[in-house]
Amino acid sequence: MQNSSEHIFQLVGDIYRNKSRSVFATLIRLLKDFDLAEDAMHDAFKAALEQWGEKGVPSNPLAWLVSTGRFKAIDRIRRESKFDPLQKQQVGQMEADTIDPSNVVDRAIEDDVLRLIFTCCHPALSLDARTAMTMREVCNLTTEAIANAFLITPSTMAQRIVRAKAQIREAKIPFEVPPEHDLPDRLGAVLQVIYLVFNEGYYASSGESVTRVDLSSEAIRLGRLLHILLPDPEVTGLLGLMLLHESRRPARTSPTGDLILLEDQDRSRWNRDMIDEGLTLVERAFLSTPPGPYTLQAAIAALHAEATHPDATDWRQITGLYSLLLRINPSPIIELNRAIAMAMHKGPEAGLRQIDAILERGDLTSYHLAHSARAELCRKTGRTDQARVSWERALALAQQAPERRFIERKLSELGT
Repeated sequence: MQNSSEHIFQLVGDIYRNKSRSVFATLIRLLKDFDLAEDAMHDAFKAALEQWGEKGVPSNPLAWLVSTGRFKAIDRIRRESKFDPLQKQQVGQMEADTIDPSNVVDRAIEDDVLRLIFTCCHPALSLDARTAMTMREVCNLTTEAIANAFLITPSTMAQRIVRAKAQIREAKIPFEVPPEHDLPDRLGAVLQVIYLVFNEGYYASSGESVTRVDLSSEAIRLGRLLHILLPDPEVTGLLGLMLLHESRRPARTSPTGDLILLEDQDRSRWNRDMIDEGLTLVERAFLSTPPGPYTLQAAIAALHAEATHPDATDWRQITGLYSLLLRINPSPIIELNRAIAMAMHKGPEAGLRQIDAILERGDLTSYHLAHSARAELCRKTGRTDQARVSWERALALAQQAPERRFIERKLSELGT
């Protein structure tokens, strides 16, 4: 049997791992300062380790942590504000905003998490800043991990986060869920950030690995949280989309870390529990009409998940879904995906014509996957020389090591 100190250490550790960002979010609302709230949250958990073993675990641990963190912050400011009248005024305002820990209910704390998400994803911030703030303040990833995802140094990322916090403070960005009339646009910015984090984890833009499970797992966790707090159809669709993609992770690389394309994957290794959950979410998202872009992408992923063999894939329906997606969310990448689906449905010539048209417009000329797709279709139509040129262009642009090895194998298969 564990002794009291071991039990308290484990309990506090579990609460920190699972609920620390909830405590942090409520402290931001009460203290109106990210850095002060971060320090207060850590002070509160330290106090819990010191006091709960002796005095007992409170009936509402989260409320206790919020209340303790708030008082720790007030004490900290009081100590540092001996000669600063503005800080003294800040302390006075905090003390005037009395709170009863018994009234800090779980739902109120969940609402604060939702406020934190919308604040970090405010459109006044750049997309890079929104993503960095969400990964740091909501997902609690380290500055080093975020910098690695952005391919910049930790010091540069730290400066970016500091500037974003300053912008939130100086622009007086409210710590709130936007009013109903602004919610659709603001929710879109939140979903964009979550999917950006997921994509970097599911298909790393560079480095030695195809995937980064830490990022995709955090995006899914954040998607689940948002789905509980705000079950909008597009939130449902995005969560289903991420789960359906993530279900394929075990089959996407070889034991040596090499890339395995969708059509060559061992589908028995796909995670059936994730697929079943994803399919249920997609069906639920489609109850709302018209479906949004994430729901349509989830429907495409569902068709792949339902195919027990590559030849069983319904490419006609996938092509149609991409056409619908392109109408509501024009994008050269979506157009490229539709061209690939068209090649599978109507033959490589049909897809090749569309890819050539995209590249001739000047779109995606620096996107290695466009050249990879063109190379494969050229190979299928017997245009070996053109395939080689496209593979070489793709190789020059690719930054991920497994992807570069894959392209090099394709080039060697073409011969000299």
